[in-house]
Amino acid sequence: MALMATESQQGVYVNPTGEFSRDQRYITTRITRDGREGWPVEAGRYRLIVSRACPWANRAIIVRRLLGLEDAISMGIAGPTHDERSWTFDLDPGGVDPVLGIPRLQDAFFKREPGYPRGITVPALVDVPSGQVVTNDFAQITLDLSLEWTEFHREGAPELYPEPLRAEIDTVNKRVFTEVNNGVYRCGFAGTQAAYESAYGRLFDTLDWLSARLETQRYLVGDTITEADVRLFTTLARFDAVYHGHFKCNRSKLSEMPVLWSYARDLFQTPGFGDTTDFVHIKSHYYEVHRDINPTGIVPAGPELSGWLSEHGRESLGGRPFGDGTPPGAPSTAETVPVGHSPLSV
Repeated sequence: MALMATESQQGVYVNPTGEFSRDQRYITTRITRDGREGWPVEAGRYRLIVSRACPWANRAIIVRRLLGLEDAISMGIAGPTHDERSWTFDLDPGGVDPVLGIPRLQDAFFKREPGYPRGITVPALVDVPSGQVVTNDFAQITLDLSLEWTEFHREGAPELYPEPLRAEIDTVNKRVFTEVNNGVYRCGFAGTQAAYESAYGRLFDTLDWLSARLETQRYLVGDTITEADVRLFTTLARFDAVYHGHFKCNRSKLSEMPVLWSYARDLFQTPGFGDTTDFVHIKSHYYEVHRDINPTGIVPAGPELSGWLSEHGRESLGGRPFGDGTPPGAPSTAETVPVGHSPLSV
């Protein structure tokens, strides 16, 4: 049984037991300080292509902003919907990315590998001079922004992947990816009742584990925001708007899980998180593109979003959001979430 590709246009399928699987065969070339794979760190050379709808791309948007890499790495924003041929730049004048000069992200993949056979996914880093995609390995992209681009970090940039905590961050990230980030998809695209119930149980078991962990500490690992918080946040931000109903993750809404709801609000109200979250694009993508799940394409009017700005009380747990660093400044006008797309943009 074949399935429509998800929001990142990744190859997905349901195996004979009805379980959802994600094709994780990405272009894994890395951009490094020493350029050992042919792509050296160089300000102005690469363009980060994202969609605000996509949780995997949202991670890269957040990390780029927290680290202050806006001047070093430009960003192109694809629209929230796509067809089977890939993401399009329909938000730009003439439907063409103004830097790359292409109408579809697919064109950059085909520049790298003609007829590229796998998913055309975001986030993707594209080499502007050649027009070729360098990598779409979303998990490595954000780590390399932290570790390889330090020369271009803003003054006061936080350490999102500090060496003393990396083993613990990696352990947390592995469970969060398997059971939460990808777990909501395993619920939503399950092909049998048994596969759905298994994924549902594992998802909420892990959310309960996260709630217990966060009940006595402000952040997932250590006393500052790390890569682990970024990776969990983008799923939590989409939970009530999409995953609870659309993907049948309906034991509880996020707003009914007190610890996680407070934690998510704390991050949302932190510069770099809520101001990169576009609820209109998020809902438009999932409900319009996933016609196998939502045949009418009707986009729900809710949920009410003002609660994201309510007091969270997490300061009582201590912690320093940016460690010895400082918050990022306001996003540029070109990268500000449109008015009405978030409770922060009214």
